[in-house]
Amino acid sequence: MSEKLIECVPNFSEGRNKAIIKQITDEIEKVEGAKLLDVDPGYDMNRTV
Repeated sequence: MSEKLIECVPNFSEGRNKAIIKQITDEIEKVEGAKLLDVDPGYDMNRTV
């Protein structure tokens, strides 16, 4: 049986404050079995996906 993959693309209303973005990504990385593949902060739109 092949491994199942669930993709989740969170969208946070913060794209400028790197400390807050790091706090969010640090918490995501603590989740057992989850892998954070990419972080794309958008300064102009103040959003991170």
